Amino acid sequence: MAKVSKDMIIADLIKVDQNIIAILMRAGMHCIGCPSAQGESLEEAALVHGINPDMLVDQINDYLAQ
Repeated sequence: MAKVSKDMIIADLIKVDQNIIAILMRAGMHCIGCPSAQGESLEEAALVHGINPDMLVDQINDYLAQ
């Protein structure tokens, strides 16, 4: 089973599973395709959007565990 962490780059998260995009979009991160998403960690992007990065990691890992 794959697991993600908040220090992973968003582009790498999407390589783990394309369906992670939907989780990020629902959380309010609508800039998945923007250039900064290619080099930003999940934590950096979450904080910019006012999202708790630990909560987001939990949601993604819960999805991946299914």
